[in-house]
Amino acid sequence: MAPQAQDRAGSSSEAAAEGDKPWHSYDTVFLNAKAGMSGVDKEKVQKVVYEMSKGSRYFENEQRKEAILQQRIEKFREQAAKISTTKLAETKAAVDRGILELEASRNLDKTWMHVDMDAFYAAVETVEDVSLSCKPMAVGGMSMICTANYEARKFGVRAAMPGFIACKLCPDLVLIKPNFEKYTHYSELTRQVFRLYDKNFIARSLDEAYLDITEFCRTESIAPAEVAERLRKDVFEKTKLTCSAGVAANRLLAKVCSDINKPNGQFVLESDREKIMEFVSKLPIRKVSGIGKVTERLLKDVLSINMCSDLIENRYLISALFSTISTDFFLSVGLGIGASEAPHEEQRKSISNERTFSPTSDANILGKILGDLAESLSEDMIKENLQGRTLTLKLKTSTFEVRSRAVSVQHFISSKKEIESLAIKLLKAELPISLRLLGVRVSQFKEDDPSQKSIASFLKDISDAAVKDDDLEHDYDEQTPYLSDTDRDTSCKHTADQWTQDDRCSLCGERISSEYPTLRQEHEDFHFALKIQQQDSVNQLEVSKRSIGKRPAGSKNGPPG
Repeated sequence: MAPQAQDRAGSSSEAAAEGDKPWHSYDTVFLNAKAGMSGVDKEKVQKVVYEMSKGSRYFENEQRKEAILQQRIEKFREQAAKISTTKLAETKAAVDRGILELEASRNLDKTWMHVDMDAFYAAVETVEDVSLSCKPMAVGGMSMICTANYEARKFGVRAAMPGFIACKLCPDLVLIKPNFEKYTHYSELTRQVFRLYDKNFIARSLDEAYLDITEFCRTESIAPAEVAERLRKDVFEKTKLTCSAGVAANRLLAKVCSDINKPNGQFVLESDREKIMEFVSKLPIRKVSGIGKVTERLLKDVLSINMCSDLIENRYLISALFSTISTDFFLSVGLGIGASEAPHEEQRKSISNERTFSPTSDANILGKILGDLAESLSEDMIKENLQGRTLTLKLKTSTFEVRSRAVSVQHFISSKKEIESLAIKLLKAELPISLRLLGVRVSQFKEDDPSQKSIASFLKDISDAAVKDDDLEHDYDEQTPYLSDTDRDTSCKHTADQWTQDDRCSLCGERISSEYPTLRQEHEDFHFALKIQQQDSVNQLEVSKRSIGKRPAGSKNGPPG
């Protein structure tokens, strides 16, 4: 592995040369360009984030995680150096067979569209206050930003960034308090349009969705590019908001394509194997949903893998280093193969809620937060007719250490009083303690009771194969919103901590490794959006029933408006 040794030597000399610029070695997600950030001064952003973060507990935690990652990288390098030619030859037959099986699963008969609203929260605020249109603006507060408009992105401001850092980068930044009632309203307006093209569209969050437009293209005798144009026009006429679209043979590629011509643009990838392979050959691995900062670093630093095509070129070495399920994921990405069929239904395994707050050791404040969480969780359980026997308390200390404590009871619980009582008992056993996050989860629902089942249709993408991998296991807290590896703010999105210790989603049982935080984020966002979508369906059904009851005898339904 001589090239890798040279890389390490080069890295050491670079580190010495940059001793007077310590921010160069501070790896931050804020340097990954989002739409509208191509001209950002990356060094300035890196320096500001470094200077304003150093000395904080989170900074110390980031340094700890970086040290662990470096150890992991060195371990992988050592393992790679020990792989013999014989070992690689042993993996060849299995890998080649896997490639053939993946190719056999390639479906070019479907046409999928991924629609992504442009800077959604910020755009909604601008629609309702046009004076914001030419100002750098972000939705969020001094602790965390949910999203930033394109004017703010020119300064390096982006989602998941602490507001005080954003204001340092852009002194004229206007911060708007989030209003999710408003965003949900506009999201429903976009869904009214989506239903015209695919009544079974998949809402992954408030601002994005997947649509199977195969049948629409066939019945309307219209090309996919024209469908995308028409849909984007309809969305704008309905909401005055712009969106971007990507069209491809599967959802994995469609999502990548929707980001190419953002904002207010579209990109169509032909359903042709050669065109797909050419597209993938030029695609950076980080552009793929499911490959986050940690995985990218491992692939780049250990195997010099930068583009998706490199995954195929290094397929035997990947197979020797990674688990079978991770290897399948990487190979599918390298081949541009993703799910092309509709998702299926899963049974919910648990229900949860959490809250992030300023660090405190005040037992009364912590108790009040638990009471609020218990009330909210109880309301959700009652709405969905759920009762469980196991309660789990999640705690994140002021030093970002994450703990969980659980208790099981003989009877089923769902009331605020029962949930709060059990949670308080678990908390008292940990006192005194300074916390910045509390979460409560109830699981072990009644078995074999049809009324206990709640629909949780979710995207069953090939990228979901990127699940539990002992080779990649680490103790990172990828759920931490501040300077996280994803563009997620748990306080903004209201997503719950839903990942169990074996990396299963507690809502549906799907396994997605903590090594793939971006994929987890999208999975969480989908559950959040699905809940709203299901409520929408209930509301529409009620309206329909009332309309039928009032309809004069002999009347018929007219066409949709």
